Amino acid sequence: MQRKALKMPPDDTHETTMELILWRHAEAEDGDGRIPDVKRRLTARGEKQARKIAAWLNSHLPQNTTVLVSPTERTQQTAHALGLPYEIEPGIGIGADCADLLAAAGWPDPKVRRGGTLILVGHQPTMGRLAALLLSGSEADWAFKKGAVWWFSRRTREDEDQTVLRAVMGPDLL
Repeated sequence: MQRKALKMPPDDTHETTMELILWRHAEAEDGDGRIPDVKRRLTARGEKQARKIAAWLNSHLPQNTTVLVSPTERTQQTAHALGLPYEIEPGIGIGADCADLLAAAGWPDPKVRRGGTLILVGHQPTMGRLAALLLSGSEADWAFKKGAVWWFSRRTREDEDQTVLRAVMGPDLL
């Protein structure tokens, strides 16, 4: 499948320096205590959600994409649907906070860890809190649907750094 990046409108006043995609794991087995939380797997519906979002991502991602995944079964299964190599990153696992995710990503400085496009596959409520922080400047408990992605860009316009929400996609929309 050929990939094409989402296109920003032509504009000489900004430069995109980094793309950050937050991907919440798809629907997983209930956490009723019988299965350790880190071992919970995707349901059949969750596998379908992951495949739908992965197909959408694959049609838009640039070649220089890095994928970091929480060390849980469900996040790894979600990322596996993408068909790209991924790295397990304990710093974005269960119990991580926004600062942990930003540190793992090297956001907003692409030179800290990586340039290009970075996908973090993780968990709620941290994904929703990070989306709120990136868009509003403060953490809040925002809803972030299972299997959904939020795609952010970091750019400079008129010497001011800005975070731009480029896309939000949920598996129910595909």
